[in-house]
Amino acid sequence: MYTEWENKKDQFKVIDLRQAKGNFSQGLFRQADQVPEGSGLQIIQSFEPHPLYEAMKDRGFEYHVEEVKPYEFHIWFYRSEAKTASGKKPFGPAALLNFPIIDKNLGRIAVEFWDETWNDERHYLSYEMRLILSLANAVGAGRYRQAVRELVKAYIHGIDSRAFDDVFELIAWNQGIGFFSSQIGPSPLFGAYKLIKQEEAKGTSRDAIKKRLMENFGEKNQQVKVL
Repeated sequence: MYTEWENKKDQFKVIDLRQAKGNFSQGLFRQADQVPEGSGLQIIQSFEPHPLYEAMKDRGFEYHVEEVKPYEFHIWFYRSEAKTASGKKPFGPAALLNFPIIDKNLGRIAVEFWDETWNDERHYLSYEMRLILSLANAVGAGRYRQAVRELVKAYIHGIDSRAFDDVFELIAWNQGIGFFSSQIGPSPLFGAYKLIKQEEAKGTSRDAIKKRLMENFGEKNQQVKVL
């Protein structure tokens, strides 16, 4: 509860992200991981950073947010429990960070749209099913970076690889064998899928496969990263 740690927030380290460029999230998470239980961070941003909330919660943080003036949000993250991130949401929507550079209001709209699409509890379809649909839609639109990210997130979130078998069969049917052979087969998307299937055939544990996926198809992969 915010009221239980409100008197501590003035002691939190302040990180102003309003002028940050590129994908700053990994650097921020490294700092967050070093925060001891009972302390916290204060983030200043030009829009409400909804994507951060779940990632910080996963690390044992509570949060309180205030819009102190237009386009200036102060978010205090308090670490009530020091725990290691589960890794269930390995990719943040880093591309959204480009929109405030164009226009602050556009940045706000983009982040709120993302939050409505992925986090609102009104959805009928499960998060995992929406990841699968997003993967297929991304392929149809030629957005292979997004498709890889959705596949990795889906697997890490517990999707059975047999679901991917169905997805790629349908891609081959809908896009055509020639397109599949020349565009999908050599892509990092199919590479991530093959890694999963080959490692499962060897009897590799799911945790080990998840680790290899992030090593080979995580943010450091230039064909996958969005910033």
